[in-house]
Amino acid sequence: MSDDPSPAAPAPAQLAQGLVDLLTIEELDTDLYRGRCGDDGFGRVFGGQVIAQALQAAQASTDAPKAAHSLHAYFMRPGAEGKPILYRVVRDFDGKSFATRRVIAMQGGQPILNLACSLQLPEEGLNHQDAMPDVPPPEELKSDYEIRLETADQMPEKFRKHFTRARPVESKPVSQRSWFKPEKQEPRQCTWFRICAPIGDDKAMHRAILAYASDMSLLGTAVLAHGVNWMTHKLQTASLDHAVWLHEDFRADEWLLYACDSPWAGHARGFNRGKIFARDGRLVASCAQEGLIRLRE
Repeated sequence: MSDDPSPAAPAPAQLAQGLVDLLTIEELDTDLYRGRCGDDGFGRVFGGQVIAQALQAAQASTDAPKAAHSLHAYFMRPGAEGKPILYRVVRDFDGKSFATRRVIAMQGGQPILNLACSLQLPEEGLNHQDAMPDVPPPEELKSDYEIRLETADQMPEKFRKHFTRARPVESKPVSQRSWFKPEKQEPRQCTWFRICAPIGDDKAMHRAILAYASDMSLLGTAVLAHGVNWMTHKLQTASLDHAVWLHEDFRADEWLLYACDSPWAGHARGFNRGKIFARDGRLVASCAQEGLIRLRE
């Protein structure tokens, strides 16, 4: 293994609290919230952060026990690091069983994301679900962080610090793939993930963390079939839209399995689907995303 280039990496509890703080939005006025941005030195705000903060705004504007069960987001502009994002909530509907919210994320006077969210009063009903894939448990797998450290010496110096930084969401891919010599393979992948330390029992925060993490594996699934990635080709990628359906209660600080596939790509876009399972086999969320995958000359 290569020497750890980040010997002073924050402790897991500090990383986890940092993400909780990042996804805790500030109420400025009725239906107006502010979310801060991290500063990872990458220039652009991670799309999952904007989705999660917008979801938090929708949840904050709705009285319990109604809970978010679906969200649909469209990305319009990349967010910039180091600048706050404002979230304006529009209360489209408040019914006995359901409530609907629209959230507009603004930065620098321009919208960067629109999100629609539906929230439901808990109730019982008919139920069925897909089976969880049969994969090795997370204890038998290397973490993404360990894999990155082992290959850090192959990474150009200017990217190495970002490539090997400690992250608040720990992930363990079921099948390893090369960052530097990608090969064409079936556009499917499974990854275990969780926030890296225990957090409280706020269900809204657990939903926000899942929404944040749901943007981590989807778009990369579409490019697996083509043997390309951002390290080896002049590949431009960006999320265009993102949807999450929340089915069951879960804890984001316990292992969740993200099973992704991409049934189609074309016209500089790739479509991706994801299923998120709890350790006990329950299907707790489903996701879909279309993203830009453009090869530059």
